[in-house]
Amino acid sequence: MNKNMVFVIDISGSMRGQKVKQTKEALLKILGDMHPEDYFDLVLFGSQVQSWRGSLVQASQANLQAARNFVQGFSLDEATNLNGGLLRGIEILNKAQESLPELSNHASILIMLTDGDPTEGVTDRSQILKNVRNAIRGRFPLYNLGFGHNVDFNFLEVMSMENNGRAQRIYEDRDAAQQLQGFYSQVARPLLVDVELQYPQDTVSALTQHRHKQYYEGSEIMVAGRIADHKLGSFKADVQAHGEGQEFRTTCLVDEEEMKKLLRERGHMLENHVERLWAYLTIQELLAKRMKVEGEERANLSSQALKMSLAYQFVTPLTSMTIRGMADEDGLKPTIDKPPEDSLPLEMVGHRRTFVLAASQPSPTHSSANIQRLPNQVTGVDTDPHFIIYVPQKEDSLCFNINEDPGVILNLVQDPDTGFSVNGQLIGSKARSPEQHAGTYFGRLGIANPKTDFQLEVTPKNITLNPSSGGPVFSWNDQAALRQDRVVVTINKKRNLVVSVDDGATFEVVLHRVWKGSAVHQDFLGFYVLDSHRMSARTHGLLGQFFRPFGFEVSDLHPGSDPAKPDATMVVKNHRLTVTRGLQKDYSKDSWHGAEVSCWFIHNNGAGLIDGIYTDYIVPDIF
Repeated sequence: MNKNMVFVIDISGSMRGQKVKQTKEALLKILGDMHPEDYFDLVLFGSQVQSWRGSLVQASQANLQAARNFVQGFSLDEATNLNGGLLRGIEILNKAQESLPELSNHASILIMLTDGDPTEGVTDRSQILKNVRNAIRGRFPLYNLGFGHNVDFNFLEVMSMENNGRAQRIYEDRDAAQQLQGFYSQVARPLLVDVELQYPQDTVSALTQHRHKQYYEGSEIMVAGRIADHKLGSFKADVQAHGEGQEFRTTCLVDEEEMKKLLRERGHMLENHVERLWAYLTIQELLAKRMKVEGEERANLSSQALKMSLAYQFVTPLTSMTIRGMADEDGLKPTIDKPPEDSLPLEMVGHRRTFVLAASQPSPTHSSANIQRLPNQVTGVDTDPHFIIYVPQKEDSLCFNINEDPGVILNLVQDPDTGFSVNGQLIGSKARSPEQHAGTYFGRLGIANPKTDFQLEVTPKNITLNPSSGGPVFSWNDQAALRQDRVVVTINKKRNLVVSVDDGATFEVVLHRVWKGSAVHQDFLGFYVLDSHRMSARTHGLLGQFFRPFGFEVSDLHPGSDPAKPDATMVVKNHRLTVTRGLQKDYSKDSWHGAEVSCWFIHNNGAGLIDGIYTDYIVPDIF
């Protein structure tokens, strides 16, 4: 089928740099792949909304070249009028279907790309969802592409699901342009629209989704359900849809014995393969519906999905998973300090039941290597302990140390709205002479959310999930992934672990192992903030207070006591400080060598930069 396509592109200021470069590169390639019979337009939204033509035009060579010139020449705006951009794109498609009869038989598709939250025009998400839903009215699918980690991906998912489409995250990486092109290739060749599978009345029940807005080349449609009459040896399904200007109808006849024979011949390991397929599809649909509702209805859908997930042993956002790794190269086998699952009554385990999977199973989350940052753009604490704060408003970093005794516990992150917290306990050198600097490091971290009963204790020896209730214990020789409620923990053997919270906060713990024969040093931990955009505005702590935007001014640059490290005057948070330019190390990607970070060093335990004084952040317990 030919298609009508409108691309709605975010050109707000946050798209500058690699994002806009890769977006333009992908759009140019997509324009080159369009068929001459296709129709299209481009809509850009920043503070204002602009369209290339304002109506659909045919993909002739002249129009495609003009569109390429437009793509190469557009510049970025400031804010993000997402609602206005989407409504303009919807209006263009609706007008074409209503006023141009020759286009009514085409497959209409709307694709939006954004990297942030709505900040201009209508910004209330529920109102945007309503506006888009009322404007599209089920006529065509909306596909949302979320660029990077600062986008509200749940919002984009709900919007797409409400409008017969789906959402996909585009990761910030060198291949982002290929990711965009890859998504387009999945929807570039529609074959049918308004596809429906119909079954004789009273012969089947509990059907999964059997109506689909569009069917694309290379895709598949799966429908599963229960046969109402178990004595029924065969049944039929009528398929009807619309093709290029014509009706499409066919009838599929299914014989139960023939199906069983086919499954045996194909070597399916599970005898109840079809039943599990039905359960899998049903769970996915329950989870999708759950995202769009609140309150009691959401709780009921969660309960149904959870019950089915446990019954069929599927890993979902409502259940937990543990991946047990293979033997380490030094012969150590990873162990899980937990009784076998079948020894526990189901009601004791509940929604926190843990599934142990084979080592060949893929991890459900991305390691820290998938989270891209530019050099010097790091916020965290490591070594003695050196705090590094990246300030995006200034594209520069600030540093400070906290000098305290071993055993002291410091609050790093505290979000009073969600209850999420991170505390770290200091350890000291094994032995030192009186004249040596009393070096301290973080030797124990506690990450917790009391509202969901989540606790994670991390030391250089072990990682313990929910230590207060006797949860499983892992070593750093394990390669494992665990999920509890909305928290995913990924252990990358002997390197680091990544904690992802509700698709809006991601933290990394780095393991530092020193020479085993050292008489002075001992193993310790580093802690880094990879993403914090969904933490509340009231988040505090030695690191958490810097999740909110702030600025500073530097003046009077002059030589310091060290000729290689100049001093300057800094005004920050209404304080006037003497600061020193120097270097710290970022070990988030290379725990052995690290990467140098240039920063302004604030003396006296961060006095004047941190709120209050550093002793305000001393807490009695790790949780």
